[in-house]
Amino acid sequence: MSDAWVDGNELAGVLREIFTMDMTTARGRCAGCGRTGTVGETRVYDHAAGLVARCPHCEAVLFTVVRAPDRAFLSLSGLTVLEMAIPSAE
Repeated sequence: MSDAWVDGNELAGVLREIFTMDMTTARGRCAGCGRTGTVGETRVYDHAAGLVARCPHCEAVLFTVVRAPDRAFLSLSGLTVLEMAIPSAE
């Protein structure tokens, strides 16, 4: 594994294509250490076929995103919960 990483804000564009809201403000809990933080706080490794988001505390893989021309593959296996604010329909 390389030590070169960028912060979770790197995921904004690809997650915007999948979700209808800014996912960098969503809060998730690491299945490895229990730390809760925003997607924007994750350490994202972008030198592979996809993006790998790791916990900034214990470095466990939280989720991966792989893009293909007509679809995206999202694995959230390292999160126990992902909390998203829903805009009110007023």
